[in-house]
Amino acid sequence: MSKKEKKIDLNNIAPEDKLKYEIAEELGLLDRVLEDGWKSLSAKETGRIGGIMNKRRRKKEDM
Repeated sequence: MSKKEKKIDLNNIAPEDKLKYEIAEELGLLDRVLEDGWKSLSAKETGRIGGIMNKRRRKKEDM
């Protein structure tokens, strides 16, 4: 494991990052992200995560 690749502590992450990891888990991508990092996902997969994050943020603002 290089310096850049550090183990992710899911209990100690920023709220926005937590949302990103929750969505990755819902889409069945969390294991791959934890194993190989975000770079292992395709553009389509990361775009899907970003789209869902924006949708949830907008929904939260409307409440």
